[in-house]
Amino acid sequence: MTVKTALLLVNPNSRRGRDSLPDVRRLLDEAGLRFIEPQSEFEGTTSEAIEKHLGSVDLVIVGGGDGSLNGAAEGLLKTGLPLGVLPLGTANDFARTVGLPLNLAAAIKAIAKDKTTQIDLGEANGHLFFNVASVGFSADLALSLTEKAKKRWGKLGYAIVAARLLASSRLFTATLEHDGQTEELRTLQVAVGNGRFYGGGMTVHADATATDGMLDFYSLEVDHWWRLLKLLPSIRKGTHGNWNDVRSFSTKDLTIRTSKPRAVNLDGELKTNTPVKFSIREKAISVFVP
Repeated sequence: MTVKTALLLVNPNSRRGRDSLPDVRRLLDEAGLRFIEPQSEFEGTTSEAIEKHLGSVDLVIVGGGDGSLNGAAEGLLKTGLPLGVLPLGTANDFARTVGLPLNLAAAIKAIAKDKTTQIDLGEANGHLFFNVASVGFSADLALSLTEKAKKRWGKLGYAIVAARLLASSRLFTATLEHDGQTEELRTLQVAVGNGRFYGGGMTVHADATATDGMLDFYSLEVDHWWRLLKLLPSIRKGTHGNWNDVRSFSTKDLTIRTSKPRAVNLDGELKTNTPVKFSIREKAISVFVP
């Protein structure tokens, strides 16, 4: 059997990245996976490293959270190399979306079994994303949640910062263009999902997958923070679309406009601003799955 070579890209700034690297190397050796590491340290964007190693590797392994994966998206799309995911971030929402084990040894075994599935990628103003894009509350949360807080508090960090932000959050006006219609709304947050999970356990839609060729939209049109608290159990389950003050639908493409430019959060990274045009790239890359 031909031994494949992986390009190993572990983000040392992810929550468990630096501390897990010795175990990652050992477990890859034990699984019979040959790997090489780039000379320069991981800097958040891995696409150039992936393109540089095309021809010398058979797959790419990225260790980190959703933001680390986001940095690899363009390189994976350009090269066609399959992706192995090591869930070393704070929330690891994409890993859970595609059913990957969060245990490091089990995640490496899944890569070694060499079974892949093709997944979709979302696109926002030309920027790719694996999981979820958002405007409003989640984007403000991403701006406020420092790497230090993520490492120290993990998922609890999200909750601490979110509670503080929620007390001062205000609705904003957005205009949607999709499927031949235009809608105006007042909202706390809008989200556009390619995957299912986001924000450390929230769910875009109960039936969402990263393989269905659709973007799942929702808007939280609540005017009091206590109303959002009542919604939280449904948001975790992905059934919030059943509530009167939540607007939800699925589409292939969508444009969101706001009166003033607002930051757009892609996989936990602030990459662009409104107005933002979303589209879906179906079966864009291959990912190793159990």
